[in-house]
Amino acid sequence: MDARDVSSLHDSMRRYGIPGFLVPKDPQNPGGPWRVVDHDGAGPRQDITDNVLAAVDAAKHRRPERGFVITK
Repeated sequence: MDARDVSSLHDSMRRYGIPGFLVPKDPQNPGGPWRVVDHDGAGPRQDITDNVLAAVDAAKHRRPERGFVITK
């Protein structure tokens, strides 16, 4: 995932309530590849990019659980 995909992924993560923090792989190159980590504090970070991308994709394709179905 590169820098131009970050905004869209961040919006989707917040819309669907998916936790994670987007950070550049190389802090000196924010225009390069990015990843999703499990926290933004000090200490080791676990890369959860693949899990988050799968969760966002699944949430986008999920059918609504509430509402009305109107047939013609």
